[in-house]
Amino acid sequence: MKKRIFLASPHMSDEGYEQDYVKEAFDTNWIAPLGTNVDGFEAELAQKVDIKAAAALSSGTAAIHLALKAAGVERGDIVFCPTLTFSATANPIIYQGAIPVFIDSNFETWNMDPVALEQAFKKYPEVKAVLVVHLYGLSADMDSIMEICNRYNVPVIEDAAESLGSHYKEKATGTIGDFGIYSFNGNKIITTSGGGMLVSNNEQAIAKSRFWATQSRDQAKHYQHSELGFNYRMSNVVAGIGRGQLKVLEQRVQRKKEIFEFYRTELAEIEDITFMPVNEWDSPNYWLSCATIEGDISPEDVMNELEKYNVESRPVWKPMHLQPYFEEYDYIGQNVADTLFKKGICLPSDTKMTDEDLLYVVNVIRGLWR
Repeated sequence: MKKRIFLASPHMSDEGYEQDYVKEAFDTNWIAPLGTNVDGFEAELAQKVDIKAAAALSSGTAAIHLALKAAGVERGDIVFCPTLTFSATANPIIYQGAIPVFIDSNFETWNMDPVALEQAFKKYPEVKAVLVVHLYGLSADMDSIMEICNRYNVPVIEDAAESLGSHYKEKATGTIGDFGIYSFNGNKIITTSGGGMLVSNNEQAIAKSRFWATQSRDQAKHYQHSELGFNYRMSNVVAGIGRGQLKVLEQRVQRKKEIFEFYRTELAEIEDITFMPVNEWDSPNYWLSCATIEGDISPEDVMNELEKYNVESRPVWKPMHLQPYFEEYDYIGQNVADTLFKKGICLPSDTKMTDEDLLYVVNVIRGLWR
């Protein structure tokens, strides 16, 4: 058996940038709660994506939660959310006591369908916020989505957990709406082992979010709390890893693109395989190389075959409206997300993979069609 080939795993820099920042945190004994690494990571990421303010948090999920709160979402409010996403997008809507309405995808972007979004606004004109996801690093059709949301005067939150390093018409994903969030989970394009970031050009809202994230502790010598708070701040050690990882973001994006292009070129002979769409206005980070499979061989067949050869792969996200917990909530669309789930597959996209590893994966897949 060959060594295990992972879908996507942490990849520390060869230069050891992360260790330098973490060592500084230990040398200064500034382990927690905050510190220079947290401040530096916030400033450096904000500069990287060209936005005014950022708050380093414990997870991307925490960032979505605070974005919803900052957008004024309260108990009983309706929030539009893509159905084709990970549950971490939808869960914070429930944390706020709000009501998710799930919006279908389209085949052109794999992301929120503007046509279905328009239909949702007509059905629920009282909606309080719209959550948009940039799935697998692919940009949603933001011009169309923003035009609709601006017309209804509803704030937009971008879940860019999977798309740090992606650009929509030369603008970083996560910086187009009112709020954006990034994730640094272990499988993301850069990682802090766990963590997230909330970003916005609304500096006052980010300052307020930092306040909420530190248990809403009032300015007083004693411990005083006038609002409900959360324990959501990132530690100084974790932020040090993030500062080091940020230095190699462009390298990671380049390698992810090479992986995607390798698969697309080497598997072009198999007509049953169609790779995820990359639009002319989209510069993805290619976080995962995904495809749909038609014909007699199913995605499950491919995944089972790869597993036999010690290669990790995954299905496309199961839509939220098909999840047992969320099935009671409304869904608007034409079942495009269902189709992508049934036919979709995520191929190993680990940036530590060698070209030999990639060819190994390709040959396993070719073998099924031969």
